[in-house]
Amino acid sequence: MKNKKFVVGLVQMSMGKNPNDNLKKAVSWIDKASKKRADVICLPELFRSQYFCQVEDIKNFELAETIPGETTEVIGKTAKKNGVVVIVPLFEKRAAGVYHNSSVIIDDKGKITGLYRKMHIPDDPAYYEKFYFTPGDLGFKSFKTRFGNIGTLICWDQWYPEGARITALQGAEVLFYPTAIGWHPHEKKEHGKAQFESWMTVQRGHAIANGVYVAAVNRVGTEKQIKDSAGIQFWGSSFIADPQGVILAQASVDKEEILLAEINSSRVEYIRQNWPFLRDRRVDAYSGIEERFLDGK
Repeated sequence: MKNKKFVVGLVQMSMGKNPNDNLKKAVSWIDKASKKRADVICLPELFRSQYFCQVEDIKNFELAETIPGETTEVIGKTAKKNGVVVIVPLFEKRAAGVYHNSSVIIDDKGKITGLYRKMHIPDDPAYYEKFYFTPGDLGFKSFKTRFGNIGTLICWDQWYPEGARITALQGAEVLFYPTAIGWHPHEKKEHGKAQFESWMTVQRGHAIANGVYVAAVNRVGTEKQIKDSAGIQFWGSSFIADPQGVILAQASVDKEEILLAEINSSRVEYIRQNWPFLRDRRVDAYSGIEERFLDGK
């Protein structure tokens, strides 16, 4: 197998209240990442706005946009100028009353070459995503780029081994997880350490179980959608893990930064040769996985 290498760049950033400012800021970070020789660059989930899902407010649907649209046009020009692939997470307006939490793949020519719609939609305190987002209907997908095969899932998808597995089985060498996750400040002291370690552990497990790289990119800062609320303290800590679950690079908890790591296709093959989990899967014995619960069957 050809020893193909490329560099991923994760843009860990904070978001302000003005979507246009966030877009300009993202473009600036993409330029910086490309200068650091990143080939495939990923932005955080819903990067054009603060995390509005803390509240259920119909006015927030005004933040949604079509694909293609303003963001894909602007970032397409930046991708073409720099010769990079960019993963662009968006609040997609598909039709009147139908909205998705999506990621667009823009290639190094500035063209849209892929679309993923978040499959798992949470509904937790201050994460009221079911109010806004229709579950994805495109399935789990791997996308071919000039640099390599990539998969892009989104945030809550992080907790589901099925999504990681199916994406890897389609040929993805890197699983990208654009993310908006943080602590409820009043819970941080008691539960914060366990929550954060669970987040890291489950994604490292996806890397190990599938023999792929995992790249998770988060936002930073505290955001409050209700003035007197505690809001959410986003924990940053974006990271890239190799196919053995080894952390290659990890960002800070609270700083905006670019995280870089090299992806090596021969490393994927080497790990899978030594840990042949895909070879030993009992595909004949997994009936029932498609059921919600087996009820003692």
